[in-house]
Amino acid sequence: MKQPLANIHPDAKIADSAIIEPFATVSEDVEIGEGSWIGPNACIWNGARIGSNCKIYSGAQISCEPQDLKYKGEKTTAHIGDNSIVREFVTVSRGTDDKYDTKIGANCLLMAYAHVAHDCDLGKHCIIGNAVQVAGHVIIEDYAIISGTSAVHQFVKVGAHVMISGGSLIRKDVPPFIKAGREPLSYAGINSVGLRRWEFSGDVINDIQNAYRYIYQSDLNNSKALEKIKRSISSNSAIDQIVEFVEKSERGIIRGFSDSI
Repeated sequence: MKQPLANIHPDAKIADSAIIEPFATVSEDVEIGEGSWIGPNACIWNGARIGSNCKIYSGAQISCEPQDLKYKGEKTTAHIGDNSIVREFVTVSRGTDDKYDTKIGANCLLMAYAHVAHDCDLGKHCIIGNAVQVAGHVIIEDYAIISGTSAVHQFVKVGAHVMISGGSLIRKDVPPFIKAGREPLSYAGINSVGLRRWEFSGDVINDIQNAYRYIYQSDLNNSKALEKIKRSISSNSAIDQIVEFVEKSERGIIRGFSDSI
């Protein structure tokens, strides 16, 4: 359903069951899936690819031009996955000639006033809190939660099932399955509540706990800690994910609390 007071380009591809509220703007190179709802005064710019059953609230700006001086108007996109919710005044920039795309996965929640910059890649079931600022080229893996008013430095990677406290400055990579807080941002234990909620077994949670004891609560450097993990803990998908994340971290991972005071 398209309200007559909405500003919709005739070439936009909008599913019949999608709802476009009055005073919303939908540009030419836009695709909106079945059952999605675009609230009043939302702006859906060229390159937007919005999945099915999404909700885009008032004042949100989807696929706006990147805030990057290197951007020269190249054709790029911004994807919003199925069942995702984008609250009031969120901004999501489309890609640049680095990745040509910004991706928000399925079942994500972006709370009011959050910003996701160009070429970011968010997995499924991520929660980005109120006024969180995510700089360009950031990767946030599945089920990660970044609490309100935090800021994420460009090129940082945040692992799956991470919980980051509000007001955090995220300058280094945050490995999967942990909680992080304090200033500078530091390891604060594993995200045991979240892991149980997503039905990780007790044995796997114990393995994760033991792995991070080697990384954060021993006198071993990262390479020695990873060697110890490989020798001492039976391989499973979670342990393999931790090892791979730390080995491939380009910015380096956050420190343990005792190293940060």
